[in-house]
Amino acid sequence: MAWPSIALEDDFGDVLRKAMRGTATPPERLAAAIGVEPAQIAAWLRGEGAADAAAARRLAGVLRLDPDAFAASAAQSWYPPPIDRPDIRHHPQDPHPSNGYVFFLHGGRRAALVDPAGVPSNLLRVLRDGDYHLQYILITHKHADHCDATADVAAAFPDARIVMHARDLHAIGALGTRALRVRDGEELPFGDAAGIRMLHTPGHTDGSSCFLFQSAVFTGDTLFAASVGGAYGDASTYDDILNAIRSRLFTLPDDTVVMPGHGPPTTIGLERAHNPFFPH
Repeated sequence: MAWPSIALEDDFGDVLRKAMRGTATPPERLAAAIGVEPAQIAAWLRGEGAADAAAARRLAGVLRLDPDAFAASAAQSWYPPPIDRPDIRHHPQDPHPSNGYVFFLHGGRRAALVDPAGVPSNLLRVLRDGDYHLQYILITHKHADHCDATADVAAAFPDARIVMHARDLHAIGALGTRALRVRDGEELPFGDAAGIRMLHTPGHTDGSSCFLFQSAVFTGDTLFAASVGGAYGDASTYDDILNAIRSRLFTLPDDTVVMPGHGPPTTIGLERAHNPFFPH
């Protein structure tokens, strides 16, 4: 997979906003901690500039972030190195700003699609151009920019099995009745290769899940390069998403490639070292 140049999903203001919301920290408290007016915090949240390194480190102490990684976010000084995976094909999901993927058995056409979204004709062209035998339609979570083309793909590939966590199935309507309700840790057979393992990572939504195949994990909106997804679950929380990443993703080998729902690919080792949401 030749990855196009793509910005990180979250800048300093985005990370700041997610951490403030997750920790229920008001701007007045942050402003007092670094000796600025609350209006300065509001400006950063709007994407107007960023804190200097010293201020970013002080903010990190209040927000339970890693000081060095948050300072790097403020300085825009870290970006993951290029990652090449010839067994994974990435496609932008226009008009959404989200990533879709097709991964397949090396040297074969048996394939799985991750997150069917965007203009259906574009997505079907990707699948037909590859002449794939589509075995699975894997959906990481319920938001439209990750699943709004499910019906069209399912109609074009009626033998493909839809896989989605039960807590998010309502997003695909009647198609949910034919979906495989895979539980955390269960594996789906995929040719003669090791299975595709589903990892339930609630927090962004209650049914948010990641899919692990060989040495790549497709994380949807759970884990991004240098960030995490916002916590919008009905029952799950900000702490749930952080705990899920620690217990289900950060226990994977360092060289496991992370294919996120937004932004560039990264690795588990890089995220342990550079993600501001996980202090050392």
